[in-house]
Amino acid sequence: MNDLLLTLPFTDVKKRIIHLSNHIKDAEMVHIHAPADLSGLLALSMLESAFLDTGIKYRRRFLESEQHVPRDERLKPQLPKDGLLIFISPFEDTWTVEELPKTEYIHITPLSVSVRLGSNQSERRGALDVVAQCAALAAQLVPNGQRVRLLRPFAATGLWLREALDTTFDPIHTAVRDHLREEGSFRMVPLPEVPSPASGMIPGLSERMLARLQKGWLKMDIESRTAALSELILPTLTHSSLSTPRLEELAWHRLMVGTSDVDVMSQIFLAEKAWPEDSKSAKIHASKLADSFLKTGLLL
Repeated sequence: MNDLLLTLPFTDVKKRIIHLSNHIKDAEMVHIHAPADLSGLLALSMLESAFLDTGIKYRRRFLESEQHVPRDERLKPQLPKDGLLIFISPFEDTWTVEELPKTEYIHITPLSVSVRLGSNQSERRGALDVVAQCAALAAQLVPNGQRVRLLRPFAATGLWLREALDTTFDPIHTAVRDHLREEGSFRMVPLPEVPSPASGMIPGLSERMLARLQKGWLKMDIESRTAALSELILPTLTHSSLSTPRLEELAWHRLMVGTSDVDVMSQIFLAEKAWPEDSKSAKIHASKLADSFLKTGLLL
């Protein structure tokens, strides 16, 4: 794996990640608390993979998800009697590193970071989510851990789950995604090259036309493929429920891992769809799915 901390989105938070890594290594026991939703599960699992690879003693706990907490309240950390607490807050307001208040525990929350793009190096700001932070922290703890590498392809999925892509191009998501592709964590392919994409992800997409396109895809040259895929996607542009940046990702940038027939974003879509609405059921579901995810590297 290549070092995520050397990428542009982590420039502002590199020192913090290294500091947190050293803090965790010094702890005799680590407690990980995260909400029982998909973002919480992904972030917690990244850290848990590193603890399993290194033998760090830990306990995990899934808390109420955001949808089960009253609007005028927030989840509050409950400090354990022994050890270090890592409290993951995927949907808290975005902070800058300098503004983060000092706490008795490790608070992992979305952080505002800047990247410079293009020949004129114009500054763009965005939010670095908790999943990407936990993935970087896990790699800092054990750079080539077996389980850390297994979950690595999902390091950018927290950014996918955020709302930034619903309005405009997200430079943070793109930078992390491209880094993972270049290091070989996944292959990036267009939609017709995904054997079993989840249906329903693109409103208005003709599943019948997609199936026909998949059959003839290998015999087509680049120009024919581009024209055919554009024709397939054209009717979906009238649906306002899916932003142009998300549609581009779903049409041209599907992430394939190993021998799995289902791409990463399809797994995210299906996992969200299957998530229980009941609070107690959500906690049980999150725990079972985390166990499976850590063993297989898949959310199916």
